[in-house]
Amino acid sequence: MYKSVETILVDIPTIRPHKLSVATMQTQTLVLVKVTTTDGFEGWGEATTIAGLNYGEESPESVKVNIDTYFAPLLKSIQNQNIAQTLRFICKTINGNRFAKCAIQTALLDIQAKRLGVPLSELLGGRLRDRLPVLWTLASGDTEKDIAEAKKMIELKRHNIFKLKIGANPLQQDVDHVIAIKKALGSEVSIRVDVNRAWTEREAVQGIQQLQEGGIDLIEQPCAIENTDAMARLTRRFDVAIMADEALSGPDSAYRLAKVQGADVFAVKVEQSGGLIEACEVANIAKLAGIDLYGGTMLEGPVGTIASAHAFATFESLAFGTELFGPLLLTQEILKTPLQYENFELVVPHEIGLGIEVDEDKIDQLRRR
Repeated sequence: MYKSVETILVDIPTIRPHKLSVATMQTQTLVLVKVTTTDGFEGWGEATTIAGLNYGEESPESVKVNIDTYFAPLLKSIQNQNIAQTLRFICKTINGNRFAKCAIQTALLDIQAKRLGVPLSELLGGRLRDRLPVLWTLASGDTEKDIAEAKKMIELKRHNIFKLKIGANPLQQDVDHVIAIKKALGSEVSIRVDVNRAWTEREAVQGIQQLQEGGIDLIEQPCAIENTDAMARLTRRFDVAIMADEALSGPDSAYRLAKVQGADVFAVKVEQSGGLIEACEVANIAKLAGIDLYGGTMLEGPVGTIASAHAFATFESLAFGTELFGPLLLTQEILKTPLQYENFELVVPHEIGLGIEVDEDKIDQLRRR
């Protein structure tokens, strides 16, 4: 049934340095997966990470090696199984590797949707919206540059919600940076911060108090991944929304966090969840627990971004919007027709499968040799 599985590393410079607490990115490596069936269908997936092993347990290189060595032979050995049986077999046979599993699952869902002649979102329960609000991350590290960048985005009607990456600098320096930007942009512009788990609980109390008073709307992952108790205490202590991000690694972790009310908001990421199906399960757990949702990103290129959009389009509520700006951070385009961003939103395509056409000639030019 599955004829070939190809994994491609594509290195693309970013439009500017993207500064996080764990690294400063100047190039993003897209991990693209192309699955071809014996009857001629092609499906695409993506397993892009952030800053190699600075951020998580999988790197572009490890994803490629593991897909080529383990996933590809396994897929090509499967006979007469539907997609649900195939995905279950993969999960039973291969441990961990959530990002790689997400890429493979996306490609298989892309193929199945093309077989059925429907958009991929229809395989996930059906979309409830055709457009997704998209924020922009300000991560130059320079206050005046960030203010100018935000004002330009508002003028272009591309983004009017902004998130700031903090945690790499001393706490007070970061807080002053955020509040200065909030004051410059005004009360009508929503500002959020992502601490990328850089603060201790004591630092988080000090920082969040000031940010709450300064009109900031959301605090993302202030503490370490494993410090669920601290996240719960901060959620109870402050009125400003506390969001779990890296602490979420799929439905099991979502359930554990929900049980202790460890966050007001879940940042759902398809790769961290282990797949589009699992991301939808995380969203359902959040819904049942009364936790709001936010569509997160691993700064994927257009393949992973539009796959995420198909999943997020099925969510009943997206109170805090999405962060699907990854392709806009890249200096090169790998689709024949770029994703459509307009009026502060990303348009979810109605074409079959993922609804995109990959430019394989361009990918071949950019691929890592």
